[in-house]
Amino acid sequence: MTKIELLPSILASSFAQLGSDVHAAIEGGGTALHVDVMDGHFVPNLTVGPPLVASLRKVVNVPLDCHLMIEDPDLFIPAFADAGANWISVHQEACANLDRTLHLISQHGCKPGVVVNPATPVELLTEVLDLVHHVLVMSVNPGFGGQKFIPNSLNKIAALARMRAERKLDFRIEVDGGIDLTTVADVVKAGAELLVVGTGVFGHGDIRTSAAKLLEAARNATLTRA
Repeated sequence: MTKIELLPSILASSFAQLGSDVHAAIEGGGTALHVDVMDGHFVPNLTVGPPLVASLRKVVNVPLDCHLMIEDPDLFIPAFADAGANWISVHQEACANLDRTLHLISQHGCKPGVVVNPATPVELLTEVLDLVHHVLVMSVNPGFGGQKFIPNSLNKIAALARMRAERKLDFRIEVDGGIDLTTVADVVKAGAELLVVGTGVFGHGDIRTSAAKLLEAARNATLTRA
């Protein structure tokens, strides 16, 4: 059975108590932490950089999944790798030479991922699917947390799952945006296995309990996959 994993997104945590928040999310079942990196240019928000990743690396042992929503990601990949990132994903829309960028991530000892925005067809990724550890489907427009899930994302997840099976590839399908107890089952049934959740983990009371409930709902959904 496909392993379903919960990746709590620190964007929705309290940065004033980040250490305790992420430990609670991990205790609730989180197996990696998702770090949204925004530059105020590629997306209309500004968040964190390598120093925060380095700080997280000192206090957690789980993989750090760094999602670079930035222009010219090649310039920053070495710094994030040096800071302790394990997975680094870049946007298809931001890369002039996506193949080269994915190889650069691998050369710095990290697992490469590629991201597509809601309006970007997954078919544009066909030439790099054999290079990536994961494909991240944005199910909201990138830039801010707490947005509503875009239903057409389910078709993109299912299309990626078909492409993976047809080509006998082993990349993982990650989804970010609007995942909560009302949407998680549909996301899993469509074929996703890496679930990025921010508000659904950090914004609804006890963090451990919220994470555990989401993970349970996701794993239950695997039992009813077509």
